[in-house]
Amino acid sequence: MQDDIMTLEEVAAYLKLRPQTIYTWAQEKKIPAAKIGKEWRFKKSIIDKWFNRHFDEKFNKVIKDVKDKERNNNEHK
Repeated sequence: MQDDIMTLEEVAAYLKLRPQTIYTWAQEKKIPAAKIGKEWRFKKSIIDKWFNRHFDEKFNKVIKDVKDKERNNNEHK
């Protein structure tokens, strides 16, 4: 369960962004984070959901097309 807690640097590496970007987003409440003392902490499971929500919003049509194609392929098996 401890692996679910990430530092700012770990989130930056995970998302392939600069730590400064994650820091700014955390301060502006653009990414889900908790400030404990002077340190930011993130839950990997929540970051994954946040990322997928943002990804899904931008690519809803593509995702729908892929899911429809997969559904059709499964129905024909």
